Amino acid sequence: MKLKKSFEAIAGKESSANIALAGKWTFYFVLIGIIAGLGSIVFHYLCQLGLHYFMDLAAGYRPPSPAGEHYLFPPTNTRFNRFVLLFLPALGGILSGWLVYTFAPEAEGHGTDAAIDAYHRKGGFVRSRVPIIKTIASALTLTTGGSGGREGPIAQIGAGFGSFLATKLKLSDRERRIMMAAGIGAGVGSIFKAPLAGALFAAEVLYRDPEFESEVIIPAGISSVVAYCLFCLVFGWGSLFESPDFIFRNPLELGPYIVLAFVLVITGVFYIKSFYCVTGFFKSINIPNHIKPAIGGLCTGIIGFFLPQTLAFGYGFVQKAIHNELTIPFLLFLAVGKIITTSFSIGSGGSGGVFGPSIVIGGATGGVVGKIFHQIMPGIVTEPGTFVIVGMAGFFTAVSNTPVSTIIFVSEMTNSYHLLLPSLLVCSVSYLLARKWTIYKKQVKSRIDSPAHAGEFMVDILQSIRVKDLSDFMKDVTLIPQDMTFVKFKKFFSKTKQHYFPVIDNDERLIGIFSSTDIREVLFSQEIEYLVVMKDIATPDIIVTTPSDDLNSVLKKFTTRNIDSLPVVRDDDHGILIGMLNRREVISYYNQRVQELKKK
Repeated sequence: MKLKKSFEAIAGKESSANIALAGKWTFYFVLIGIIAGLGSIVFHYLCQLGLHYFMDLAAGYRPPSPAGEHYLFPPTNTRFNRFVLLFLPALGGILSGWLVYTFAPEAEGHGTDAAIDAYHRKGGFVRSRVPIIKTIASALTLTTGGSGGREGPIAQIGAGFGSFLATKLKLSDRERRIMMAAGIGAGVGSIFKAPLAGALFAAEVLYRDPEFESEVIIPAGISSVVAYCLFCLVFGWGSLFESPDFIFRNPLELGPYIVLAFVLVITGVFYIKSFYCVTGFFKSINIPNHIKPAIGGLCTGIIGFFLPQTLAFGYGFVQKAIHNELTIPFLLFLAVGKIITTSFSIGSGGSGGVFGPSIVIGGATGGVVGKIFHQIMPGIVTEPGTFVIVGMAGFFTAVSNTPVSTIIFVSEMTNSYHLLLPSLLVCSVSYLLARKWTIYKKQVKSRIDSPAHAGEFMVDILQSIRVKDLSDFMKDVTLIPQDMTFVKFKKFFSKTKQHYFPVIDNDERLIGIFSSTDIREVLFSQEIEYLVVMKDIATPDIIVTTPSDDLNSVLKKFTTRNIDSLPVVRDDDHGILIGMLNRREVISYYNQRVQELKKK
């Protein structure tokens, strides 16, 4: 009875400990969500402020806004001036360039890549100043006409706080990575009003293969929900875009959707090539870094002079395209122009994301394809706006290798879940066709290729391999009788390449082992070599392994005494030697298995 009560007491303590641990981590993730939500609010307010003073008051340019987002300031009476638009992005470029390259050079570019790199290669560490610099620099770039998105900056803001909190709490690299990724999900999910997609995006964007970082999903989900609620409490609930009740009813429409997938992949590859061609050019020219975003801004302004719809965010034009209010030429120029302006704005070192422009480019491309098919076969393609929504999902999948989270993203952003079937088809085809390209260069292929998981995978693989699997690598060695004299052994030793010598008794059972290093003292003491027998030299404290042992435990035994070879004995009788297993063969076999896994 007392024993039963003791067990119950232990179980109760364990349960309380688990609850306390879960509560502690939940508190951390809620805190990350609060900070990320507040960061989203501040960043969105700064963007609205910048658009009001730069685009509206200075240039008289008032692009439409999506249905779920409204301007916070009343429009001014400034007349539209293309010449101000020509130079405004250059002004934003010089200001943001000076800020970034003076205080936090890692805040350049599109942010998400830097967060991915920090996850895989820096233990989730992000300098605490980065979120602040990224917020201001991105607001300057985007509100002066630079073409970019909000997800990159907000991803670095959320990631930066998650990393900062983990560092202050002195958590491990693994825990810091999780908290950093939770910050990414919270920031992205809140500012795009897509909390589920934000959590999935944080777990999926890390890899090029369709693979999720499973330990990130729940933390990112908690943080994303909290951040989303905070953001919506300030700026209103609902989705970013408003869409009619589109419903997929006609299977024949899948044909045009497949054509759309091919068009999106071609456009996506052009986007990636253009972006990194411009990036490479600006990295190669020998001028001060803080000047480069200004030059990129000037190039953006030149395009914006003729195509002002390609400047800043452009989400309002996607809204119009969903409602079929734009012409084919306008959409075509929007898609191509947006690719070029984004390449110059962000590729030159400006600060902004690449997801936002991808939504505009994909929506515009989808709108063009949808309107063409609507003219050719109006009985099958009845609503061109559906192609805008599916195009948004398919295009970003093609450039980012994130098919699952992107489908959810677009569904949440448009509040349109009836197009999941064509979205799934287009995203799947786009992913398969474009998987060798990505806008996120810091993505790794899979978990096995991530430096963050190198040790974990080594252990997992080693634990799956048994010593018996290496039977072909086991060495047959000469067994040394316990009563052999050292003089006799010395003659044998001069003719052998063997380094480890198992010692057996008269019944041929293993009783000890010694190495070539162990005989040095006797080797140079000729006065005692006639008195010593090999049992005297051998150590009876033998570290052995058996055929059923896994290679992880074998490697631990190698390192226990820094030895290079282990006796393999029978599972049921440790006195019977099967052979010797060398450390070199174990490592070679492990590398072979890793290469086999990579090819699968």
